[in-house]
Amino acid sequence: MLMHWMLAAVHLLAFAGAFAAVLARGTALRRLADGTALPRAALWADNLWGVSALVLLVSGWMRAFAGYEKGTDYYLQQPLFQLKMALFISILLLEVLPMLTLIKWRIAQVRGKALDTGRARLFAGISHLQGLLVLLMVVAASGMARGVTWEHL
Repeated sequence: MLMHWMLAAVHLLAFAGAFAAVLARGTALRRLADGTALPRAALWADNLWGVSALVLLVSGWMRAFAGYEKGTDYYLQQPLFQLKMALFISILLLEVLPMLTLIKWRIAQVRGKALDTGRARLFAGISHLQGLLVLLMVVAASGMARGVTWEHL
């Protein structure tokens, strides 16, 4: 029982961390001028975003597939779980280009090279969209916890 509770708490806290981090990253990127150094806040938020996503993935997998919650059959048949996974996959797909670009920017910054931050505003918008998708995942998760199905809607 204690492990179930702790996993649920860690999972929910990871949602909070992910939401705060992705919004902070987006805000920092929106303020970034072309050719300037990446602010520490953007790098810190990007790191927190990555860690939070990893914690969500691991704790979610443990809860759904490692026998700590209602069981794999329940989750695979639960439409809100399917929605939650679709949202998570969407977030990951949206993350590919910003992640690769931020890695390149970090390397360029360490080497003392000027950054081509022309797409920073695009990545800020993507980050804010990801924040919305994280919120929608929480809404889906709260419905799952209550056993809501499409018949209830």
